[in-house]
Amino acid sequence: MKILFIGSRLFDDVSWYLKEEGITSILTESNENAENINLADKKYIVPRGMDKPMEIAIKEDVDAVIPLIGIDPPLADVGKLKDNLKENGIPVIASSYYTANLAADKFETKKLLKENDIKTPFFKKLSKPYDIEDIENELPVVLKTPEGQAGKGVKVALTKEDISEFLSAKDNVFTEEFVQGFEVSIETLRWGNDTVALCPVYKGDTTLKGTHPMSKIKQAPLDIDNLDNKSHNNDLRILAEKIANLVDVEGTMDMDILHDPSNNHDYVIELNTRPSGTRYMTAASSNIYPLCQLIDMAKGNWSSKSVKSNMMNYYATELPIGDFPDNKRVPSVKRFDGDNSYIVHGPKHYQRVTIRAQSKSKLNDLTYDLVEDYAKNNDINFL
Repeated sequence: MKILFIGSRLFDDVSWYLKEEGITSILTESNENAENINLADKKYIVPRGMDKPMEIAIKEDVDAVIPLIGIDPPLADVGKLKDNLKENGIPVIASSYYTANLAADKFETKKLLKENDIKTPFFKKLSKPYDIEDIENELPVVLKTPEGQAGKGVKVALTKEDISEFLSAKDNVFTEEFVQGFEVSIETLRWGNDTVALCPVYKGDTTLKGTHPMSKIKQAPLDIDNLDNKSHNNDLRILAEKIANLVDVEGTMDMDILHDPSNNHDYVIELNTRPSGTRYMTAASSNIYPLCQLIDMAKGNWSSKSVKSNMMNYYATELPIGDFPDNKRVPSVKRFDGDNSYIVHGPKHYQRVTIRAQSKSKLNDLTYDLVEDYAKNNDINFL
């Protein structure tokens, strides 16, 4: 079997699995100096866009295409590629043009959620000339642009000056109610109308500083109100599968949620049809590797029943440590090596370590052993 991968940055997440499965890999990348490009069996340096990957997929007669793209803008073009290659009998393991466009537009996503009676924080489109005094009455308030991603195009406004500063530099803005609570992500896999939601991951409390989840300590299982990775029928999983079916996701989807403990409500804030920033936590807590699941979809032997039967239950945490201690071993493969193990990921100075263990006490012990200084300086209380 031969699979074409688009983008090399995340390729080390799957290269070990490809070797295990005996699958030939071809990689296209626009940056000749990008990381991981030499891990594939064959590589092509191509211009940005999907024209060349489509040409190579046909030329190489691949069995499937898997985009490993971690940002929203190219995903609509991936959807077009999916339609074009369908005529050649080559499946693209990704969402359609419609679904990718919808997920990339955070305002349209919230409109769809509201239309389908799915809770989302109150939101309102702003029109020029902006009435800053009216917005000021809602403080604290979240200001967003429809294409906001990874903290860009998002501002938690606390003052009139915050509002003025954001609006002066942005067009096409909407407001969103600030929810005091905590953030949760849950990944969902879907292929051939078969859907399974994976374990909910706790991403930290919401803050008025607007701290990005990547800078917070993540934990799993989400041990509140019986919402954990031990039950396939908890409310968040049911909700995630409902939404994945509603928008006709294919491949993977990451759903971001705000949980308000004061009323026990879960508010969906956005959907992402790209590899999730919580994928290591998903793998740590359940032993299900989302990007490797895309390969199983390409192989034609994927099913939600199989995923559920293979799902395991671990305690896990992820820490934004900056630089991993020099005196500790950095695993060379992005795979957990046993019941009590860890993965180090991210670029130098921005590294994170994801740790899993069979119990809370073992998780604490392993965490302190690996990053004692970080653990001492941060109040880590595992759920």
